[in-house]
Amino acid sequence: MFTPLGITRSELCGKGRNVVRKEGKQVLLIDAGERIFAIANRCPHEGYPLSEGTLGPGCVLTCNWHNWKFDLKTGAALVGRDPVRTYPVELRGENILADLSDPPAAAQRAHALNGLESAIADNDMARMARELARLERAGFDAGVGLSHAIAVRNARLEEGMTHAHAAAADWLALAERASSPELRLTALLEPVAHLADDTRGANLFPYTDGTAEWNAPAFVAAVEAEDEARAIALVRGALAQGLTYERLLPVFAEAALAHYADFGHCAIYAFKTGQLISCLGADAAEPLLLSLTRMLVRSTREERLPEFRFYAKALAAWDGGGSEPAHAKDFIGASIDGTLKRALASSGREVRELYDALLGAAAWNLLHFNRAFEQASDGAIADNINWLDFTHALTFANACRHLCAERPDLWPRALLQMALFAGRNRKYVSADMAEEHIAGWAVRDRDAFLAREMTALYDHGVPEPIIACHRVKVLHALEDELAAAPDAPWADAMCAAVNRYLNTPMKRHHGLRTATQARDFIAREA
Repeated sequence: MFTPLGITRSELCGKGRNVVRKEGKQVLLIDAGERIFAIANRCPHEGYPLSEGTLGPGCVLTCNWHNWKFDLKTGAALVGRDPVRTYPVELRGENILADLSDPPAAAQRAHALNGLESAIADNDMARMARELARLERAGFDAGVGLSHAIAVRNARLEEGMTHAHAAAADWLALAERASSPELRLTALLEPVAHLADDTRGANLFPYTDGTAEWNAPAFVAAVEAEDEARAIALVRGALAQGLTYERLLPVFAEAALAHYADFGHCAIYAFKTGQLISCLGADAAEPLLLSLTRMLVRSTREERLPEFRFYAKALAAWDGGGSEPAHAKDFIGASIDGTLKRALASSGREVRELYDALLGAAAWNLLHFNRAFEQASDGAIADNINWLDFTHALTFANACRHLCAERPDLWPRALLQMALFAGRNRKYVSADMAEEHIAGWAVRDRDAFLAREMTALYDHGVPEPIIACHRVKVLHALEDELAAAPDAPWADAMCAAVNRYLNTPMKRHHGLRTATQARDFIAREA
């Protein structure tokens, strides 16, 4: 539908260009001699007025703020990224009319998703936000953009699922709590931008196309054999049979806890995948399950490292006959082998008792983390430890509690692996930390603390997605654990520990340490 713009061709010719405000739009009319163009006046980069731009040969308009250039015939960005919107123009005598009607919602959706793909490929967070906002303006939930991002970037994940996926469910939960549209969009933008960062410059690593009839033992065996093609074929078969992740979760839990895998990430990701599918819908299941499967297949089996080798013997020795009561203090300061033996001594106690004791030890370790290891530049590579190494004990425990609700027979693995966290981290704590310093992190009002820190996530100011995603995962894990057991013996210590973690600066650039360790490595390379 063409709308009169209230200006004649003669008037426009005398001015060369003119901005018309119609139907809530700012339309820039440009007389280019043989043709009149109508485009959106705001530069799609940062919104500066294109009416102040420079018209060059070939009907190219330059925005003078950042030198973006647009082909007026198509709106395409010749320099820059986002195209500018163009409007069809019609002359009726001297009167200039333009079709200002918006495209159908489906076309707007397709345009925004195409733009989102380009923004992700360029790792352009500002444009990602604009495309998500365009989806909302067209009447769609911006979560559609996250689903699309997961699907189109899936084959660029060489190692499969990443922290971007694991934290996405928590960002979506934060989006649902948002008190304004801006905060909601902020929370939805976070996982999209993280996925872009994780796949920046990545090549394609396609998934195989084969399909095999679903068989749970065969899937676990394929993961164990690191046979990705076989495992993927089985997953495709499960989806073809209409099996939901709720049905598949017990099998993925078994595969995730078959080893002390990837420092606990396998269990965390298996749990979070279910939450994410629940949020995004069944259409997101295939890319998520493929990336999770690849991650499980390729994950490290860390119990094979020398320091963790007693784990296999401890698991084999678990007979449910240990009768000693379990307390957090029993695990604090114990070696890796010591924590495993201590867990075996309580193997016949209630699961919750041993779980609470191990989570209590994790809280103590986090609260007493010795930041000297994070700050050091002359330590061994094995001692490159930071806060995140300690937070995994909480997020892993949280995931295990949910996974083992589906598969109670997996509790011995989960509890012994929690013991590995306690034993491993004991080297990196400061047991003699001043009591007044520890007391300063105490949380007196848990609800107010969680509300304050959750709100801070919307504007966290952390440039690295990996750090921000750990913050959101830790807070949601803490909230979930407190809801499940508000009177747990570790509750106050874990709140204080998380308070310290969130509010203590983290050293993230280690140039000197990297250079020092590189020189030491090369010196021993002969």
